[in-house]
Amino acid sequence: MDNTNSKILTLSFALAAAIMGFTVHLLVKSFSAAFGVVARLADSDMVRHGFPVVFGLAVFAILQFNPRVLAWGEDVVGEIRKVVWPGRKDVTSMTIVVLIMVLISSVIISSFDLTSGAIMKWIMSQ
Repeated sequence: MDNTNSKILTLSFALAAAIMGFTVHLLVKSFSAAFGVVARLADSDMVRHGFPVVFGLAVFAILQFNPRVLAWGEDVVGEIRKVVWPGRKDVTSMTIVVLIMVLISSVIISSFDLTSGAIMKWIMSQ
C-alpha cells in the first residue's frame, strides 16, 4: 500500500468514526428526551459521553484493520487519482450557465404559478 494512500485512508476512517460517534451522541440525547429508560441511562456520563467515543473507536478499528475495507479504499483512492478535474475557467463558465438556467426556470415556473392563481381567483369570483 502506498504511504500517501495509507494516510488518506486513515484520515478518512478517523473522520467517518468521528461522524459516527457524534451521530450516536445526538441519538442518545434525542432518545433521552423521548424515552424515560434512555433518559435514566443518559444521566450517567459513561453512557452520555463514553458510549459514543467507544462506538467511534470501534468503527475506526473495524475500518482500519479490515483487509477487505482497506483493499476497497485503495481502489477508491486509485480511481479518484485518475479523475481529471476541470480548470477554473471551465468551472466558472459552467456555474454561470447553471445560474442562468435556474433563473430562466424560476421565471417560467413563477409565471405559470401567477397565471394559474389569477385564473383560479377569477373562476372563484364568478
